[in-house]
Amino acid sequence: MEISVNLAGRRVLVVGHAGRARHTIARCVASGARVYLADDGEPGDARAVSSVVRVIVPSNRLEWKTLVSSVDLVVSVGVDSSTTDALERATREARIWLTTEPPSPTLPIGRVTLVGGGPGDGQLLTVAALAALREADVVFFDRLGPVARLAEWAPGAELVNVGKTPGHHAVNQTEIQERLVEAALAGKTVVRLKGGDPFVFGRGGEEVIACSRAGVPVTVVSGVTSAIAVPGAAGIPVTHREISRLFTVVSGHVPLSENELLHLAGLGGTIVVLMGVGTLPHLTAGLMRAGMSASMPVAIVEKGFSTGQRTTRADLDEIAPLASRLGVRSPAVVVIGEVVRLSEQLDVTAATFLQDAAAELTTD
Repeated sequence: MEISVNLAGRRVLVVGHAGRARHTIARCVASGARVYLADDGEPGDARAVSSVVRVIVPSNRLEWKTLVSSVDLVVSVGVDSSTTDALERATREARIWLTTEPPSPTLPIGRVTLVGGGPGDGQLLTVAALAALREADVVFFDRLGPVARLAEWAPGAELVNVGKTPGHHAVNQTEIQERLVEAALAGKTVVRLKGGDPFVFGRGGEEVIACSRAGVPVTVVSGVTSAIAVPGAAGIPVTHREISRLFTVVSGHVPLSENELLHLAGLGGTIVVLMGVGTLPHLTAGLMRAGMSASMPVAIVEKGFSTGQRTTRADLDEIAPLASRLGVRSPAVVVIGEVVRLSEQLDVTAATFLQDAAAELTTD
């Protein structure tokens, strides 16, 4: 529901089955409204009903007029034609605003949407991501996604933290997939919110396969990948005319083989390493063994798109010991290539972002 008025403290009457009106109810509650539900059926969604006051559905014209006269707004959700006629007549006579909402899905099988949340800044969520969150009954989220305003973006949804930290998986991948499928088979609209993009080292492919095998409809909303955005926030373009015409994104979760290091060093261009702090000494030494110049510039951008963002720069042969001395920690993005030298000229991008981020944190 696109709410263009301030509903805080307003009395809102929702007319329709609780289950089919669950998203409408959740949005009104999240907006600070006092919500009343006129539903003569069985409770369809305990989560939604617990947030509202149930009222008796009127049986005649006078009762309808009396009921709608006691509220500020009436929202009709999937009601039949006779109820629609009664609502239109009563709100017209009482001069109360009436709006109509489409019902939320109540299919035997729900659906799963994998949503890329970007590098952590809520301003980088896509329109499609916000739309998916808005309709969610349950959100399974990671620690690296934008979560500070999740309750606002997914009002009324159950929020489940399945985040992983280096060396510790609170919920393993198999269990995450099982939970996604279980929730969808129960008829829920499920969002799997990930940091970055689901298909860039996000194990999104595994989750799509798990849902497909279980017969659960699944879609993917691409996100802004930290492989490009985080270097950009530090003033480092991954490509630049006459400097780098290609970039390679590498997972640093496990050490690369000698063969992989040889090919990586021979590609040229820019190398972007995600999850590479722990294997940085192996990577830098291996690239030099494979022929890369020891003076190749390297940057490590920690906590991109946060007020704690920090960039550490050094040559290839010096970056690992320097990072150790400075206590560089994940999450961080490692950038190797001549484009790193440009950051000294383009760092205004990072400064501007950090000012905006600080302002947003203050206003939130």
